[in-house]
Amino acid sequence: MEENKKLICSRCNVEMTPAKTGFSYLNHSFHTEVLRCPLCGQVFIPESLASGRMTEVEISIEDK
Repeated sequence: MEENKKLICSRCNVEMTPAKTGFSYLNHSFHTEVLRCPLCGQVFIPESLASGRMTEVEISIEDK
């Protein structure tokens, strides 16, 4: 995703803004900043996060 592109929430039609957001998986959680709608809270998870950090967390938890 290009840095200058703005993402618009499909539900509220407002610009999504960076916000610290919590994620949990199998009773483990972590926080990271992602784009989130300031009205409804819908988040945008970029592919780099989904295939990077989230995958690493899943693997490390499932290997325990």
